[in-house]
Amino acid sequence: MRFSGQTVWITGASSGIGEALALAFAAEGARLVLSSRRREELERVRRACARPDDHLVVPLDLVRIDSFPAVVADVLTRCNAIDVLVNNAGVSQRGLALETSAEVERALMEVNYFAPVALAKAVLPAMRARRRGTVVVVSSVMGYLGTPGRSTYAAAKHALHGYFDSLRAEIWRDQLRVLLACPGYVRTAVAQNALGPGGERNARADSASRRGIAAERCAAAILRGVASGREEIHVGGREVYGIYLQRFFPRLLARVVRKMKFAVTPSP
Repeated sequence: MRFSGQTVWITGASSGIGEALALAFAAEGARLVLSSRRREELERVRRACARPDDHLVVPLDLVRIDSFPAVVADVLTRCNAIDVLVNNAGVSQRGLALETSAEVERALMEVNYFAPVALAKAVLPAMRARRRGTVVVVSSVMGYLGTPGRSTYAAAKHALHGYFDSLRAEIWRDQLRVLLACPGYVRTAVAQNALGPGGERNARADSASRRGIAAERCAAAILRGVASGREEIHVGGREVYGIYLQRFFPRLLARVVRKMKFAVTPSP
């Protein structure tokens, strides 16, 4: 098994890609640290994993960055080491830029950018001391391009790429790795949980998510990426080609994006 004896910490582990990652890593022999805000759902995921008694449930609120050092210290005390940190938790957006409040924009940046950066910085000293470890950042195709209704979400994902590409260049001499995973559409509740212009929950699925790949396929690609030491992976359907259009044919992509429709969420 590829991750036998390793400790893997997954944020956003209570559903979606995080849950699929938990099941996949456990099946490959890893000991898990499962985090999100919902203890009950984390316990459900733990029980569904292979060897459930080996895994820890550690509730974590990503907006409480000041709590991270103590939480990391507790995990290290209980597990001795963290081999893989998977920064997976996040929240999407469904709101036009000019209608989205500054408070919502700050909330999106806190969860999607500042929290994964802070957690990585809290975990990396222990990895550096062992000269071993991988930080996985679940980004998105939106880390390369922007579409209507996702302005701040895209901004946060772009920021992740800039930060973690730079970080990778700083820590490689310590034998530490950074993997940026860029999924396209995945069949999860990301659309239902997205924030609207005023902070309201979107509370409805969209066609893009419904036609996305299974979370299990996304998780399998991430495990292959970690196991093979990849620096970046792209996984999804045709929407992944947008990354290459942005790189080689940006004007063509701009025309495509302008034609995309965005359904405005009704006010509650």
